Amino acid sequence: MKKSMRNKLVLAGERIEEINRELATPDVGNDMTRFRDLTRQHSELTQLYEHFLAFTQAERDTEAADAMKSDPDMEEFALEELADAQNRMQAETALLERLMLPKDPSDYRNIFLEIRAGTGGDESALFAGDLLRMYLRYCERVGWKTEIMSASESDLGGYKEVIVRVEGAEVFGKMKFESGGHRVQRVPTTETQGRIHTSACTVAIMAEPDEVSAIKIDPSELRIDVYRASGAGGQHVNKTESAVRITHLPTGTVAECQDGRSQHQNKDKAMKVLISRIEDKQRRERESKEAAHRRSLVGSGDRSERIRTYNFPQGRVTDHRINLTLYKLQMMMDGDIADMIDSLVAENQAQQLAEMGEEF
Repeated sequence: MKKSMRNKLVLAGERIEEINRELATPDVGNDMTRFRDLTRQHSELTQLYEHFLAFTQAERDTEAADAMKSDPDMEEFALEELADAQNRMQAETALLERLMLPKDPSDYRNIFLEIRAGTGGDESALFAGDLLRMYLRYCERVGWKTEIMSASESDLGGYKEVIVRVEGAEVFGKMKFESGGHRVQRVPTTETQGRIHTSACTVAIMAEPDEVSAIKIDPSELRIDVYRASGAGGQHVNKTESAVRITHLPTGTVAECQDGRSQHQNKDKAMKVLISRIEDKQRRERESKEAAHRRSLVGSGDRSERIRTYNFPQGRVTDHRINLTLYKLQMMMDGDIADMIDSLVAENQAQQLAEMGEEF
């Protein structure tokens, strides 16, 4: 382990003590934003420091085993202990390197998951419904809460567009690589000749605005339209003009919501989605500029980029950014997508480690 890395880990232990003292002060308890920030830091640093302590223990075990080698009666045992301690040192070092990678502040935020039907007509809308079911089941598996914010259903039961709010631990950090074009190859239920069709949907993962750091929008820059809700919704639909569409005039960004039970509720939801879309656009513009110098292995998050193909006849799913193919399509459509998501996160970490190799 390099001296610079060891020094940072020692400082992490000192910072934990500082945070403990801060958390004990009455002022922090009265400031929930500060309290959440400190507790998150404490959790991260504690995990980091515990692995550093495990590394230093393995380091001491290595020195002890090395010293025992000089005793002929202990040599065989010492070599076994030495190999074990060295393996533990290597494993802890690799884990510490990943834990010390720079964190994106947005990784801890909740998200708005947007799925839009693209090329392929009705089949694309049906696939949008399949993707929605896949993500909802995945969220259920990992314990995240979901809420459908807005939905525009198609005639055959799919979705032209659907937006879901997802709440949980590090949702954006896990899900952000799902943004992009998702392509499906299968025989549609409406196909009488048994021919395979190709359709596509667009998925966008947008971090939910932070109450403190969210961009501020001048109300004079907004146009708010109210109209009568349409589509599924039971007795409430078409009774009142409760649906809301908000347009941010300077950027042309639009968000609408009709699933709430009141105009006020729909306006609040639409406003959150609007701010998320504006922030997401700004974020992608920044990342696009960075990508001009250094393109990430897992893609730029460009919505037009085809990132994944779901091939039903062959039962496989391929992510084109990391050339990963999994032959478990039905399991994935049932929400078992952890392997794919974890592989994308790991690939991104590997790219970051390669770039920071000199530092580590």
